[in-house]
Amino acid sequence: MLENAYNQCLCHELHLRQLAFQREVPLPLNYKGIRLDCGYRLDIVVEGRLVLELKAIDKVLPVHKQQLLSYLRMGGYNTGLLINFSAYKLVNGLTRLVL
Repeated sequence: MLENAYNQCLCHELHLRQLAFQREVPLPLNYKGIRLDCGYRLDIVVEGRLVLELKAIDKVLPVHKQQLLSYLRMGGYNTGLLINFSAYKLVNGLTRLVL
């Protein structure tokens, strides 16, 4: 399936569990005192503190982990979860990152 389908299903599961979440959260870049909208979007933020970066790819590469770490730094978040739904077992597709 496409990443967007997994995104919608995951959001439905979060809703069923009555967890607060936001989808496609804009992430502006602050550069020398100027707020720039560069098009960065967080896939899902759960309870205002956990960033979920969703993937549906053959293999998670270092660049994907770096992407999530950058989002955590830029957004002031401490914890993120990189979820690759294309893993044979979902547990093998989970990577937890903490600043």
